[in-house]
Amino acid sequence: MTAPTQPTPITIDFVSDISCPWCAIGLKSLEQAIARLDGEIAVKLQFQPFELNPQMAAEGEDAAEHLTRKYGSTPEQLAANREAIRARGAALGFTFNPRNRIFNTFDAHRLLHWAALEGVEHERALKHALLLAYFTDGIDVSNHLSLVDIASSVGLDRNRAAGILGSEEFADEVRRQEQHYIDSGIHSVPAVIINNRHLISGGQPPEVFENALRQIAAQP
Repeated sequence: MTAPTQPTPITIDFVSDISCPWCAIGLKSLEQAIARLDGEIAVKLQFQPFELNPQMAAEGEDAAEHLTRKYGSTPEQLAANREAIRARGAALGFTFNPRNRIFNTFDAHRLLHWAALEGVEHERALKHALLLAYFTDGIDVSNHLSLVDIASSVGLDRNRAAGILGSEEFADEVRRQEQHYIDSGIHSVPAVIINNRHLISGGQPPEVFENALRQIAAQP
């Protein structure tokens, strides 16, 4: 008697940046949807790099000044957006605390690339730790000492992390992946690409992801 065949996992590429609040919201929503489908649909979740501010200086920039210049937002609009993000995060179990600065995230993406090579569980744990560090704890995720501490906190080797950050290792790979998604038409994140064919944009509610995954899984 042959064992029943397991369904082919749905592959999800979560294209995002650590400095993107809607990416944190989108990831929590997506993971809640995946949890609801546990035992029904197999999912392979992997993370892909995107930089909202690739030219951001090493010292970062004042958050309000940056958003005002980039989007033309008024102080009232910034306050309303912050509250909307805070409320969405709270509903999903994620805490957004006030943050004064925006930081460069390229080196964090290099560490995520390495973590993926170490195993999907390391990549996912590091992604969560980086989002928590940035949005909840207000940590400078461009600072190498901070990045080493964050990597170590999820079980990754401190010395290896420091070695990567002290070199250009994985820089070309990250830039190549970033360019691939830009060339594919991704200009805002989060971008949730399912089976390399279906795109869901933005920090959608869990129900949107759940319904989409069910529909895709049902396709022949």
